[in-house]
Amino acid sequence: MLKKIFAKLRETIAPSRQAKTASGGGKTSSHGKSHTSSQRGETRHGKGHGHAQGAKPGGHGGKPARQERGGGEGGSRREGRGGRGRGGHGRGHAEHGGRPRRDDTFEHPRATPVKPAVPVDVPKMDTEFSKLGLSDALAFAVQEMGYVSPTPIQAQAIPVVLQGGDVIGSAQTGTGKTAAFALPIIQRLGGHGRLRCLILEPTRELALQVEEAFHKYTKFTDLRVTIVYGGVGYGKQMEDLRRGVDILAATPGRLLDHIEQGNCSLDDVEILVLDEVDRMLDMGFLPDVRRIVQKCPKARQTLFFTATLPPELEQLAGWALNNPVKVEIGRQRSPAETVAHAFYPVVASQKFDLLQLLLERTEFKSVIIFTRTRMGADRIARKLKDNGHTVGVLHSDRSQRERIEALDGFKSGKYEVLVATDIAARGLDIAGVSHVINYDVPENAEDYVHRIGRTGRAQNTGDAFTLVTEDDVRDARSIERYMGMAVERKKIEGFPYVYSALFDEKALAESAAPKPASRLHRGARR
Repeated sequence: MLKKIFAKLRETIAPSRQAKTASGGGKTSSHGKSHTSSQRGETRHGKGHGHAQGAKPGGHGGKPARQERGGGEGGSRREGRGGRGRGGHGRGHAEHGGRPRRDDTFEHPRATPVKPAVPVDVPKMDTEFSKLGLSDALAFAVQEMGYVSPTPIQAQAIPVVLQGGDVIGSAQTGTGKTAAFALPIIQRLGGHGRLRCLILEPTRELALQVEEAFHKYTKFTDLRVTIVYGGVGYGKQMEDLRRGVDILAATPGRLLDHIEQGNCSLDDVEILVLDEVDRMLDMGFLPDVRRIVQKCPKARQTLFFTATLPPELEQLAGWALNNPVKVEIGRQRSPAETVAHAFYPVVASQKFDLLQLLLERTEFKSVIIFTRTRMGADRIARKLKDNGHTVGVLHSDRSQRERIEALDGFKSGKYEVLVATDIAARGLDIAGVSHVINYDVPENAEDYVHRIGRTGRAQNTGDAFTLVTEDDVRDARSIERYMGMAVERKKIEGFPYVYSALFDEKALAESAAPKPASRLHRGARR
């Protein structure tokens, strides 16, 4: 009897469950799948992909683009890392919800052409640049830009590049490396033809800066220059490539997109420039760089230009270059002699208060404040704005339009302060930066040299201030060892310092003792 009752109950309950599953449960399952798929799509989008798989980028023809490396072209592997929890900045990635999407409505900051509308009669030139073997058109363009004498790296590199051999160029930041390879390249190319020169840059800002320099140097020639970089639409880039260019500045990710879509070919490249190669190494770009180098003809001229030349790049140089001539100016690890350094010890809880007082008591023209994380940059910028400063923010979580607006605003004087991560530490040529402040001590000593290289450029003087907490003592000492010089510790009179071991010389020396190398690391860079 009981069996019959249970059987009847099962028949009554089962159909209702199946109905619920079909109408509600199945929908939930489907929605769950869809939601997961959507999340994955958003993640790709955040990384800079910007279009669904199979979609045509920017509404143009061609194969679907490969996933853009937003983190690579926009920032660095290091950028955004909390670094032992200092400052409570967090990692930056998860908190910000991924990378900004590609902005298809923005393609290039320059609205007007550089070349004159009416051809200019170039006069016969007799300058220090023309004596290096450069044409009248090039020497005239350089003179128009206000340059009179070549810098040491230019004086040594230009004749070597003109001879057609491979070069490894290394010099302190701010010494004119771009002109050292741009001017002889333009001279060697002569007139308009095919795509014969490729310049690879690690970040979008550097690529834009190099493209702008080439436009100015080629002002009185018929050579065509363009750029391909991520974070923006494909329209103008594809139009320029179809029309034909002689010189192409590019970031690796977007260049590989265009190659795979068939928008450009590297078959006729005669001169390949790998600029800021050590930065490409830091950002994990070497596999992409190798792919691009393999697509170029073997019979080519290859130029390495970099601020530092770490041993890790020797293997790449041996593979990509053929009997290169080394051009080195100054000690690789030394900062520019035009920069004065100072460390300001302070407890972590008082860092911003000390920063604010430093800005109040310093007569600065313009100042760059470096932070370790994206979230830290946003937080400090907000506080500075609340205190009445005009502030621009530059890091890889911001859209390309925002990044260019911040950089241009800082250059024009709209912003007196630029708060940035290490995305702004390499190669950017910003005139008139009087001070650099390291709000966070960089974990790698060479990054310190690059950061402070934003000031004291082109023989101008500058100041570099660094806020040092108890957790930063070891990194501060590493910076001094790297540069081979001691940096003065300073205190600001009248500041209500909270006492810490930072102000005890004996305790400070003990805390700064080098860490013993573990068997896992064997002295490798942290």
